[in-house]
Amino acid sequence: MLPRDSERNHRTGDSESKPHEEPKSETKKLKSLSEYAQTLQLAWNGLLVLKNSCFPTSMHILEGDLGVISGLLKDHSSGGKLTQLKIAQRLRLDQPKLDEVTRRIKQGSPNGYAVLLATQTAQGGAGAEGTFPAMEPGLQRRLLRNLVSYLKQKQAAGVISLPVGGAKGRDNSGMLYAFPPCEFSQQYLQSALRTLGKLEEEHMVIVIVKDTA
Repeated sequence: MLPRDSERNHRTGDSESKPHEEPKSETKKLKSLSEYAQTLQLAWNGLLVLKNSCFPTSMHILEGDLGVISGLLKDHSSGGKLTQLKIAQRLRLDQPKLDEVTRRIKQGSPNGYAVLLATQTAQGGAGAEGTFPAMEPGLQRRLLRNLVSYLKQKQAAGVISLPVGGAKGRDNSGMLYAFPPCEFSQQYLQSALRTLGKLEEEHMVIVIVKDTA
């Protein structure tokens, strides 16, 4: 009898500690994807760049390893965090191409990949990261939704080869894929969908995979 009692006590102990967290989400009902993103860990804040436009973006981690992000999104000239990511290629949202990305994620599991939710950075702030990165001359600042609609229209994901400007060793190279809302990206947002009911706000799902030897 005793072990069962102690198990039960343990269980009630567990359930007692949980309600402390839950009422928070009940009192403040999350209304938008940006609010949902705030409940996740901020992984990167900066500018996504396409041609001569830049898009202030915050990326919050949905799953995977934070070490992949800090390892690959590094400015090799300064040793600090990259503040700008330039989309140079596109990947068509065809099933064989998506299967290849899925294969790379599986190959990289558990600590060779990361999936992030990218949303528009709040006006006037770069969060706890300090001041917002300076724009290169000639770049026009635009809202993230413009990049999302461009990729939707092209039926493609943006692709960035990593690291940017660094030597590509086997241990520190990889790819970043920026997916507009599509069937592939929605599989990573099931929890957000359950919380919000529908995902109306423009967003992207970012997949970063390390190259495997």
